[in-house]
Amino acid sequence: MMKIGIYGGTFNPPHTGHLHAAKQAVQILGLDKLLLIPDRIAPHKEIPAGSPVPEQRLQMLRIAAAGEPKMEVSDIELKREGASYTYLTVEALREIYPEAELFLLMGTDMFLTFDTWKNPERITRNATLAVLYRGEKGERAAIDAQKQRFEAEGASIVILENPVLSISSTQLRRLIAFQCAGEFLPDGVEDYIRENGLYDAAVQWKNLPMEQLEPIVIRLLKPNRVAHVLGCRDTAVELAKRWGADENDAARAGILHDITKALDGPLQLTLCREYGTILDEFGYKYPKTLHALTGSLVAERIFGESPAVVSAICHHTTGKADMNLLEKIIYVADYMEPCRNFPGVEKLRELAFSDIDAALKLGLEMTLQHLKNLGDEVSPASREALEFLNKASQ
Repeated sequence: MMKIGIYGGTFNPPHTGHLHAAKQAVQILGLDKLLLIPDRIAPHKEIPAGSPVPEQRLQMLRIAAAGEPKMEVSDIELKREGASYTYLTVEALREIYPEAELFLLMGTDMFLTFDTWKNPERITRNATLAVLYRGEKGERAAIDAQKQRFEAEGASIVILENPVLSISSTQLRRLIAFQCAGEFLPDGVEDYIRENGLYDAAVQWKNLPMEQLEPIVIRLLKPNRVAHVLGCRDTAVELAKRWGADENDAARAGILHDITKALDGPLQLTLCREYGTILDEFGYKYPKTLHALTGSLVAERIFGESPAVVSAICHHTTGKADMNLLEKIIYVADYMEPCRNFPGVEKLRELAFSDIDAALKLGLEMTLQHLKNLGDEVSPASREALEFLNKASQ
């Protein structure tokens, strides 16, 4: 009996994680064929504005799968109008392959919400669910419970326990915008993206006026980060007015200071590697702290910001010895913007407009105490910044 896998998704864009998972499934399940199926309209997620049209996603997938003899790209969902419901696709494939054993590949997040899918019983009636399990902590118990539940209803389910390369398409689109996604894109896909101007790959963002810069930055942030960033920008401008700093520089550093915050630790390291940046021991050990450094790199290379703005972004998290006025303003603004709510923030807000150095010193002291309470290591730059301020005040 022929074994056929079904691997659907938006593939926006297709990446090496998709290919790795596909290869693993072919090998573990012993598939004779794996169908890669881009959807027209995803029922469970909204495709971001400005995404490639379905035909472009189809072409990228064909490029990605070229040279893989057991993989075949299908346009079955692109030919069908309306939402790309999986049950319709599985039933159509059952008609095409009446004697085959069908396997529907899905990630753990999709499997854990499978009961919310449209007509899941019509899927399990025609195909075995093949769940791609990455070995993430805390998921296994929930996966086993879901498996037992659906098997009790007659479903056939297999868990593929080989880890797969994990990168979301959302994260990848950010890396494309930052021009450092090459290692995650299959051969030929990056060229297609660049040649067709997809995902802002060919857009020039250097030296944009503030009214054009802001919506681009917001698009690259996580939604829950937007209010903080706008608050930091506004607070930085207020502090610049108070202390006589350049208000435009303050606004630009404020809006861009968390531009790479959405990238996780491994992707922070990827950006540093792609940009040829050499890290110190602390950076390698705590890659989640790198967003200030990587943000400054993106501000310089992608947005063409001035050295003053770049430096203020670079040091807004840890500080450094002998900070200039703009660096102090962005550090303090990030700490005290209106969304911040923690013991001591009101005192810091008062100090910021009466003694910027005292506000900076208080922020550093609170940071060091917080890290001490957590048992975390303190950045050498933060220690040096506080030592410098203590000596200057003597």
